[in-house]
Amino acid sequence: MTRMNKQQHKQQAKSRRAHRVRVRIIGNSVKPRLSVHRTSRHISAQIIDDSVGKTLAYADDRELKGKKSENAQEVGKRIAKQAKEKGITAVVFDRGAYRYQGRVRAVAEGARSLGLIF
Repeated sequence: MTRMNKQQHKQQAKSRRAHRVRVRIIGNSVKPRLSVHRTSRHISAQIIDDSVGKTLAYADDRELKGKKSENAQEVGKRIAKQAKEKGITAVVFDRGAYRYQGRVRAVAEGARSLGLIF
């Protein structure tokens, strides 16, 4: 394979993994979707109402200093705090194409620590 084909193959595989997860997960106004996005440096989370196609809350770690896993847990706490302010108590967790481990798990644990129900 050429370099471009390898990159395309990786992107397609990631897209297929995310699609497999999202086929089963649909957020609505009663129980919106908590979606996590991870890069090599940062992590972000947003709460989405799929019935309207609107983002209800958003948090990321761009202004935080510290270890990545600690920042991820703080992102989870921030998103849970915003959700509570908007009256959201329960969400559906969307890990996307990422495994439920490390920073993705830390976001979930941080959100659960402030009472957000999955």
